[in-house]
Order: sequence, then structure tokens, then C-alpha cells
Amino acid sequence: MVDTVKEDRDIGTPGWSQNGGSFAVAETRWGHWTTSSPRRPKGLLVGTLDVVLDSSARVAPYRILYETPHSLTYWLIAHGSSRKEITEHWEWLEQNLLQTLSIFENENDITTFVKGKVQGIIAEYNKNHDVKEDDDTDKFKEAICKFRKLFGMPEEEKLVNYYSCSYWKGKVPRQGWLYLSINHICFYSYLLGKEAKLVIRWADITQLEKSATLLLPDAVKVSTRAAEHVFSVFLNVNETFKLMEQLANIAMRQLLDNEGFEQDRSLPKLKRKSPKKVSALKRDLDARAKSERYRALFRLPKDEKLDGHTGCTLWTPFNKTHILGQMFVSTNYICFTSKEETLCSLIIPLREVTIVEKADSSNVLPSPLSISTKNRMTFLFANLKDRDFLVQRISDFLQQTTSKIRFEREIAGSLSSSDDEGFSEGERQFNLNDNSVPTATQALMTMYRRRSPEEFNPKLAKEYLKEQAWKNHFTEYGQGMCMYRTERTKDLVLQGIPENMRGELWLLFSGAINEMATHPGYYEDLVEKSMGKYNLATEEIERDLHRSLPEHPAFQNEMGIAALRRVLTAYAFRNPNIGYCQAMNIVTSVLLLYAKEEEAFWLLVALCERMLPDYYNTRVVGALVDQGVFEELAREYVPELYDCMQDLGVISTISLSWFLTLFLSVMPFESAVVVVDCFFYEGIKVIFQLALSVLHANIHQLLEAKDDGEAMTVLGRYLDSVTNKDSTLPPIPHLHSLLTDDGEPHPDVDIFKLVRSCYEKFGSIRADVIEQMRFKQRLRVIQTIEDTTKRNVVRTIVTETAFSIDELEELYVLFKAEHLTSCYWGGTGSSNPTDRHDPSLPYLEQYRIDLEQFRGLFSLLFPWAPANSAHSDPLAQRLFRLLDHNGDSLINFREFISGLSILCHGDLTEKLKILYNMHVMPGKCACVRACVRAYVHVCTYVCVCETEAAQLISRFLSLPLSVQSQFIELCKTLYNMFSEDAQEQELYHATATVTSLLVYHERGEARPHGPGNGDSGGEQLSGMEDIRLEDSSPKDTGTSSSMLISDDETKDDTSMSSYSVLSTGSHELDDKLHCEDIADDTVLVRSANGVDKDWAITFEQFLASVLTEQALVLYFEKPVDVAARITNAKNVRKAGRPLLSTSDYEIFLSG
Repeated sequence: MVDTVKEDRDIGTPGWSQNGGSFAVAETRWGHWTTSSPRRPKGLLVGTLDVVLDSSARVAPYRILYETPHSLTYWLIAHGSSRKEITEHWEWLEQNLLQTLSIFENENDITTFVKGKVQGIIAEYNKNHDVKEDDDTDKFKEAICKFRKLFGMPEEEKLVNYYSCSYWKGKVPRQGWLYLSINHICFYSYLLGKEAKLVIRWADITQLEKSATLLLPDAVKVSTRAAEHVFSVFLNVNETFKLMEQLANIAMRQLLDNEGFEQDRSLPKLKRKSPKKVSALKRDLDARAKSERYRALFRLPKDEKLDGHTGCTLWTPFNKTHILGQMFVSTNYICFTSKEETLCSLIIPLREVTIVEKADSSNVLPSPLSISTKNRMTFLFANLKDRDFLVQRISDFLQQTTSKIRFEREIAGSLSSSDDEGFSEGERQFNLNDNSVPTATQALMTMYRRRSPEEFNPKLAKEYLKEQAWKNHFTEYGQGMCMYRTERTKDLVLQGIPENMRGELWLLFSGAINEMATHPGYYEDLVEKSMGKYNLATEEIERDLHRSLPEHPAFQNEMGIAALRRVLTAYAFRNPNIGYCQAMNIVTSVLLLYAKEEEAFWLLVALCERMLPDYYNTRVVGALVDQGVFEELAREYVPELYDCMQDLGVISTISLSWFLTLFLSVMPFESAVVVVDCFFYEGIKVIFQLALSVLHANIHQLLEAKDDGEAMTVLGRYLDSVTNKDSTLPPIPHLHSLLTDDGEPHPDVDIFKLVRSCYEKFGSIRADVIEQMRFKQRLRVIQTIEDTTKRNVVRTIVTETAFSIDELEELYVLFKAEHLTSCYWGGTGSSNPTDRHDPSLPYLEQYRIDLEQFRGLFSLLFPWAPANSAHSDPLAQRLFRLLDHNGDSLINFREFISGLSILCHGDLTEKLKILYNMHVMPGKCACVRACVRAYVHVCTYVCVCETEAAQLISRFLSLPLSVQSQFIELCKTLYNMFSEDAQEQELYHATATVTSLLVYHERGEARPHGPGNGDSGGEQLSGMEDIRLEDSSPKDTGTSSSMLISDDETKDDTSMSSYSVLSTGSHELDDKLHCEDIADDTVLVRSANGVDKDWAITFEQFLASVLTEQALVLYFEKPVDVAARITNAKNVRKAGRPLLSTSDYEIFLSG
């Protein structure tokens, strides 16, 4: 049915063929014929136009219109995607609606009744199926239906937007539609009967770039490992490309740290009068992008969301002018930036605001707004377009902030009182207010400052002048977060921040002061919780504590070491995804020198989570990304040096050490802290500028270098010679300089001149350009890491299996794709999909799948999988249980391959062992699982000596007994496995023979197990003689044949099951037998209360019986074409499972 009853006046227009009645008309779109109908030119043309013009008839080519008598108005009351669906709708209308219309006399009453009836049905359906109302337009809902139908996507796959464009396949463009969803980029085209589809996962994209040539002025190239795809002729290529970048970034983030996408439901709904041109999901992504830029521009916390922005002017008292710019309002902040980038910026935390009021308007100052703060500063904005609405929003946010602050204070007070009650005096391990923790109240530099007045008088005088300059600046521009930040502020930073103001200004410029102010007591509580706990991160921290600025006296005693330990351990517990990474100790030790302990912690948070994202994780992805950015910048700004440096491999070597420690490990300490000053004010771009300046200063020496060692020596000497002549600290021996050779020293380089030169020569580098370059490099780096992971996994297990390297790589990608499928769309499994991927684990453990995902791979790759899913699922469950060695309901790639290797490349005995083991009781599987793990080592002769091999084989042979109920399940499994084999009948006869041999003692006596059963063997055997498999072909008549139960009693005896498990000796069949369906047949099996619990067989008996039947031996020894199964699994997505793939599948044509 339709979503709503819509008026339609297009009845009888070209493109539709009609078949109607008295009140309703059924129409079929031209071009939708049956398989036996010829393709007519008009149908091909109409189908092409439907795709090009984005007609809804493409997804719903059948419709039913209600025809109002004596009127030209018609109402669309039903549509369908197939003839079967629309026929069902038509029959329902005839039976439930059209016959009732004869009782009405008025045409208007008939129309009202029909519309109301259909609308009621729609409302009832939405209620029963929990259909939620959304803000999407009807046109976009039609696009969603097309997207799901064309590409076989489930409802969980959310469409973001779609665009008309051309896809270039070879030299011929195909006009169609590009669909961008959360996890896929899809293209569809239909031209004169030729259909083309393309599906690519965002996670498979290696490069995404926008190009402009004479032939293709607005083109986007999407590259994967398999191919390159070019799209062009966009109406708005910039909008499309930005959205593609954002979606690709989300996919990379999921690969990197398992951070999935969840739609923000808190966005305000659009007013009904507003033109709704984009989907709700597109609005969400646009809002996210704006919030990210807003947070980066003003260094705000990661959870801050932009509410809106508007143009305005700001009165600046320091130069008495009105500056044109933009005001930004969010939940906790009001910010301003001038239209001229470096002129002025302002950050006003709402926690500091006391009054927000409208001032009197005038011709000079229209629509002014005054904001006052606690430190008695007043900010005057004007030229606001919707001042009343803005004041209301700020007032609402201000009220929320006040309530939040009051609540946090109450919570902090209650926690402190409860803590005091919980710990007796002297018991509390850590308290920031305790005098025994000096680093809580002052920075380490204050306690370890060593000066000689006679020697440093001129430097102290210069330091005093710097302090006075900053104090004057605070007086004129304000102090704290609400300070006006201008070009003058930047000049003072470049001249050097005074020693005793460094910690305060680092907190201010980095934005760390905001998080510290809004999380009182957080650090103290974190330290308390983390003390005394040990893990891998704490072990690494302990190892590196004494390597952190060992040349500085502050870290030559326990006070500095203890403070460093607390800060690093607290952060490792705050962010376990990062934990601890080398180089964090060096940076944190410098932070502790100039900031109090809690301040140093929040500076580290700002550094790791906002200013240097992904730098300090286990794979230093952020540093590798910026290494690629640095290479691009070097190619652009020092091209004459770039080729030489690439040949020597120097850029990749120097960038990691320079960027990870912000030059602290390669420069003298008093000079490196100046670089840190600039970094906290300017961000990462100053690091790139400084690195380029160092290369440019040594360009001639580097060009003459013969190898990388000589080039590194040149750069090392240069950086060692960078001095800070204004430093009031005594010279601290630099560890890096002590390790260099005793060659001719480099002339001194003043750090302030070096910083000035980097701004002058490379000042054109912009932060937004760096972010754009980061995105490009992030795709490359993360995909390189994924490829490296794949190679390492394959290299680890290639010697353990009979699969080739290429086969293992293909299987790994399929395994990973199944994991990604569950992350995208979820599943019915009990485990959380995001918990199955942990990048910090060893390579083989990073991707794991549960039973739900294993079933999908089992049906495609494993040779024993029956075609009928009803029989395939139980067998998959049994094998999964067997492969799950640690019992965590997840299997990794090695476990997966161990089972697949046995079934594809194992010998007869090994295959029968795993089949036998799959049907034993779960509690008796411990030795079986160990045998499966040891299987590969036995069959590939990995063992050290024959003795060990014999022991492993012995463990394999010591398999548990199979009881009667398990043996029956094993027989049923064999039956299902053979159901589609070419030698089906022979295999059935062979199975019956084997079963008979195992049942009767002629081949191996069925023996009781358990104590005290030695004398009752005959009785036990007589009970088992009731169970056997019999041939039920037509030649068998008599009692046994009469007991067979068929699905259809009118069929001939040949339609019955070939074999039935039945009782020939018992007369109480109702108590001991019941029916179970296998494939299309019915099999009679013994009920639970009729099973002989003391009957059991060994694996040796089972193996010996199978070996007597040549048909079974040939079946289990039949080679498996693994390559064909892999190819089939990759192609399955074309039939509706687009995720089960290696990467994008090539565009294919049909028709």
C-alpha cells in the first residue's frame, strides 16, 4: 500500500497501460514485461526516462487509482513493485471495499469513504509495525525504496542523499544516480534496456579526490584496491564531495577504533513551513561537520555541539571600532571570530556570564546585545538579525548551565563527605588538598628553579619585561578565557611566554581550562581509582618513568617521578583505547614542570584527544598521517630537496620523532619549550612550518648527503645548536647532543629567529588545508595498516594450513567483511558487534565473528553445508561449537581456518573425526578441541620429532564415546549432506549399511559404558537392535513399510523418505517414536524416552564401518575446489548480499 492517499491527475498519460473497473483503475508502467514478452522500443525508452528523471514509477511500476465518477480527479490508493503484489492489493480491494460502494448514493460520500478507509489501514499498519514519523519528504522516501530494492539493502542501511551524475566505464559515460548511504556508495543506471549497478563499501576506499580537467570539469574519483571509478556531471560537486569525505571518514574511524555511527535524534525538527530539501540524516551529518569545525576553531571540548551562528559586529574597546564577523552559540559557549581571520577572536563560557540583555538600538548601533561576565568584562554585539530569538536561546542555555553547575557542586560535596566518612584520617591515599603532595599546588619548575643572580641578571631583566608586557596585555585585552585574542597576542607568544605564566597560558590557549573547570574532582577521583591497579599500560609506564627528562633535576627524585606516574596512569585509565604510548612520558614531564598536577593531566587530555588526534595510540596513526602530510608539504614547498629526501628515506624517519615529542627529544630543552608555546597557540600547523624551515635551512648540506646517516647527522647537529639566549634557566645537558659524534659543531641558531623565519617563509600554510590533506592521508594510512594486518595474519598461519597465500588472503577479507556486516546492520547474535573488533589485540584476534556470522560463511565456503538452511544451521552450530576453543562464543580467523582446512584439505580420517566430534556431548569436547588445534601440525609435519607426532596422534585417537542419541543425529547429518549429491542413492545405501554394521555386533559389538554393566550386555544389545536404518524402496513391504509416515499420503511409496529410523521390535510406537522432517521427507526417529542411555560406540568402530563402503570413502576423499567456493562467495552479493565481498564489485550489465 501507499504511505498516504495522494491526488493524481496523470491517468491516461503516456507510459502507462490500463486495466480498470467501474471505480478503480490498475496501471502498469511500460517496459515492465514478463520474461516471455518481447522488449518493445517504447518500454525501453520509458524505462530509461524513469531512471534519468528519477521517476517513482521505477520502484513502483504498478499502481491502483481510485476513479471519481464524472470527475477528472483520481486518487492513488495502492502501488507495488511486482505484479504479484499489486494483484494482492486489487483482490483485497474487490473483496473488502469496492462491493461496499454500491450502498452510497453521493459521489462525494464514496470518495470520502474510500480515502478514509485506506488512510485507516495505513495508520493501523504503522501502529502495529511501530513505524516512526520522520522529517523526510515523500520524494526522499521514494528514493529510499529505490535504494533498497535496487541494491538489496536492509532497512538498517540508512540512505543519506542521492545525486544525478554520470559514471565513466571506459570511454563511455552512463547517466544515472549516485546513492550515498552510511556504509556504501552505490550507482545505478538504466539505458535502453542495459542496467548497470555498482556497490562500494566506504571501508574499502583507498583514495577519494576531486579533479577538474577540460573533459571532466567536475569529477570525483573513487579508488579502491581493485579499481578506480570516476563520476562526473554533478549539479553541486563541492557538496557531494564534502559528504563523501565525511562518510569515508566515518568508515575509517570505525576501522581505526571501532567507533560506529549513531544518528543524533536531538536535532530540532524543521518547521512545517520550511522547505525540506534534505533528509534528516543529511541534516545530522551537516550539523556534525559544522560542530567539528566550530570546536577546532575555538579549541572546545569534544562533546560541544554548535546550535547556530549569525553575522554581527563586535565592539572592541582596545581600538574602539566595530569588527565585522560571526557569532557562534552552543550549549556552553558564545564565540566570535572576525571576518578577517587574525583580527580578533573571542570565547565566552556561559559559566562566566552573569547578564545577557538587549541594549537600546540606534542608527549607529542597530539591534545591540550586551553580555557581562564575572570578571567585570562587558561585550557589545550589534547588527544581529534575529536578536529576540538569540537572546531566548542564550537565556535557555544559561539556565541549563547554572543548574548544571549547582548540581555538580552538590554532587562534589556529597562525594567529598562520603569519602571523608569512608576513609579514616591518614587512610586516604591521594588528596589534592593534602600538603604531602606538593605538585598539586605548584609546578615542579617552581620547586627546582636554579638561578645565579650574578650570571643571569640581564636575562632576568628581559624576563621581567616579558612579564610586564603580558600584564599590560591583560589590562588592555582582558585576562582568562574571555580575553580578546588578536594579532598582538600572537606576537607576544612568538617573543616567548614568561616562565611563571607558561602553565596558565598553555591551559588557556589549548582549551584545557574548560574541561578542568567543568569536571571538578575528576582527576583526584581517577587517581584514587587507578592506584594499586596493574595492567600492560602501567607496566610500560613504570619502564619509561626514569627515561623522562632524566637530565632535569625535577625527575631525579621520587617527587617528580611520582607525579609523572600519577598523571600517566590516570590518563591510561581514562582512555583505555590509548592507554600509554611512548613519547607521552616526555611530553607529560614537560607539562608537569610548568603546570600543577591536575592542570598537567587536562593538558595531556587536550593534547591526546583534540590537538594531536590518534597520535598516541598503539599504531601512532595520527603521526603516520601527519608524516604523509609533511611529505606533501615538502614536495610543494621544497621541491628541489624532496626527491633527494625520499631517496634517502629521511622524511619518514625524522617526522615521527619530531612530531610525537613536539621537538622536545631533538632540541635543547629551553628552546623546545618555545616550540610548545607556539603549538598550544597555533596548533599543529606551526610544527609543519618549523619542520619545513629546518629542512630549508640545511638544503645544501642535505643535497650533498650520500646516505641517510649523513643526512640525519646534518639535521641532528643543526637542532642541537638551536639555543634560547633569553632563558633564565641554567643550561641542561641535552641527551640527544650527548649521543652525537664529536664533529665540528654547528653555529648557534636562535630559536626566536627560527620561529620567525618559519612564519615568514611558510605562513601561507592554513589549518583547514592541513585538515584536508589529513583526510587524504588517513585513507591511505588506515588501508595500509589493514593490508599489513592481513599480510601478518596470513604469514602467521600459512605454514599451518594447506591453503595458498592467495586463498588465505581472500578468505581473510571474506571473514573481515562478515564482521563488518554485523557492525553495519547488527544481527540476532547475543554479542555486541563492536566488541568483536579490538585493534589493540594481536593480529589474529582483532576480528572475530559469532555464530550468526559463521552461519553465513559456512553455507558458502564449507563443503558439507546442505543447500537447505534448516539443515545447514544446526550443522554450522555444531562446527562453531567445536572450533570455539576458549568457549567465548566467538571464533577468530585461525580457528575459522583450522576447521575449513580440515574439511577442504584433510584426509578421510581427519574429516570423519571432525564429523564425529561435532556430534558428541559438549562436556566431552575438551580433548577434541585440542585435537583440532593440533591437526595441522600433524598433517604438515611441523612436529619436532616422531615421539611428539605419535603423542598428538594418540590424543586424536582418544576420542569420547558417541551415545545413541548422538549417533542418531550423526545419521541425520549424513542424510542431509548427501541430499543433492550426484551419487545420492548409492550414498544412502552405504549409510544404511554402515548403520547396520554399527547397530549389530557382527561388525563391532555395541557395548554398554559405565560401572556395573558388564553382565547385562545381552540385554543392552537387544534394546539397541530396535534401532536401524532400513531401505524403504518400493520392493520392501510388510510391517516396516506400513509404519512409514509420509508428508502426503496420496503419493506413491517412492515419494517417501529413502531411509527411516524405526523400531521393528517394539509394539508401543507412540511412546518411542516421533516424526522429524528432513529435507522434503519425513523420518521416523526414536523419542527421548525410548533412547537406550547405555548404548555407545567408539570412533574406531565408526571409522572401520565407513571404510567398508567405497561410495562413502570416495565422497569424503573427493577434492574441494576452494577457489570456486571463494569466487561464489564474492559473487553472492550481486544477488542481494552486497557486504559479503572483498571490495567493490565491478559494474555489471544485465539485459
